[in-house]
Amino acid sequence: MSELFDEYASEYDSALEQGISLSGENKLFFARERVSWLRKCLEGYRATPRVILDFGCGTGTATQFLLKFAGSKLIGLETSEKSLQHARRVNDPERTEFLPLRDYRPNQSVDLAFCNGVFHHVPPEQRDNQVRHIFDSLQSDGFFAFWENNPWNPGTKIVMSRIPFDRDAKTLTPGEARQMLRRGGFEILRTDFLFIFPHFLRWFRPLERYLSRLPFGAQYQILCRKP
Repeated sequence: MSELFDEYASEYDSALEQGISLSGENKLFFARERVSWLRKCLEGYRATPRVILDFGCGTGTATQFLLKFAGSKLIGLETSEKSLQHARRVNDPERTEFLPLRDYRPNQSVDLAFCNGVFHHVPPEQRDNQVRHIFDSLQSDGFFAFWENNPWNPGTKIVMSRIPFDRDAKTLTPGEARQMLRRGGFEILRTDFLFIFPHFLRWFRPLERYLSRLPFGAQYQILCRKP
């Protein structure tokens, strides 16, 4: 997997754009909206994360948004060294640390773990180990925001088929993801589906907050917690 993303690191944005351009939005829109939704969810639990772990951080797109609403420090983990190099160049070195996944040792110091679109690239037989890695990184009562592409959404399949590094990915249904997270020791708090309306139907987006429990959105978030 690291070789695949090393190959696309310098052209990641253009490769991703091949797919998500169908929505009429760019990657920053989706990164911002994912974090905005997460922030609202955490407000309900009165959570104020300080140390954030971005598991599978890629080129660091989500970093700026995660650090705006919470956190004094963000640790980004990634298997692609070229992606890590880019993330280090574009983010504040005083508040961030970007490491190869193999070099990170969980120490139960993280308040909030976040990942987006990572596990469909992880071979199924390795997924439980990666969940446990995240679990062991969190302190007690730490949160994990697990974002994945929704295979029940027809648009998701079309978008993924247009992105070179997503074409052969193995998606997870929300049910499969919840089972995996429970096996890893997590308590499931809620599942939400986002990104129902493309840009040309953006006037309807305020309705998404009322439709988020229905499996229509292109992505879903499972918010869970370490007991």
